[in-house]
Amino acid sequence: MTAKTVLIVDDEAPIREMIAVALEMADYQCLEAGSTQEAHALLVDQRPDLILLDWMLPGTSGIEFARRLKRDPVTAETPIIMLTAKGEEDNKIQGLEAGADDYITKPFSPRELVARLKAVLRRTTPKGIEEPVEVEGLCLDPVSHRVTSFNQPIEIGPTEYRLLQFFMTHQERAYTRSQLLDQVWGGNVYVEERTVDVHIRRLRKALGSAHEHLIQTVRGTGYRFSTRT
Repeated sequence: MTAKTVLIVDDEAPIREMIAVALEMADYQCLEAGSTQEAHALLVDQRPDLILLDWMLPGTSGIEFARRLKRDPVTAETPIIMLTAKGEEDNKIQGLEAGADDYITKPFSPRELVARLKAVLRRTTPKGIEEPVEVEGLCLDPVSHRVTSFNQPIEIGPTEYRLLQFFMTHQERAYTRSQLLDQVWGGNVYVEERTVDVHIRRLRKALGSAHEHLIQTVRGTGYRFSTRT
């Protein structure tokens, strides 16, 4: 299983280092940012699995940054744990209302931090990340990175695979081309929206007559993955 990546956002380098050492010993990969600007660039570029976010930051506060991340469709699903020296109840409530998934008051032990981190990742990992997804005989196995149709392997390119994985784990909802670009290609890549159409066509061709009907064109919007006609 690939190591989970954690983005540590704290303006104090010694605290970032202390956290990074604890997390790396627990087999996490760490990214570090001293400000929200740095953090945002890393978020777009590296797509971490979780953000450890300090409450008190220069410029944009951690709480305001958390609100902003939860409003942005690209980062809305990324879990956030707030780090703070403030232990008062109302601050805790404010942090959770801003969209934080948990809250740790400094000073904390590395063991507590790792335990909280594991709990949040367990709660927020979307279904289909590790488990195979099967729809009408079409099966995608994320662990072996294989796609089969009625147990027969399907040849599929890496982008088509990511597109299919996103669709199969987000069924029955219409997505615009720009949403698909964000989710599948990543927000930092400049790709024209027409590219989505090209890869949809390739994906349908790879799926063949048995499953191409699952990728539906939604007029005036984009595409959806659906078993309904």
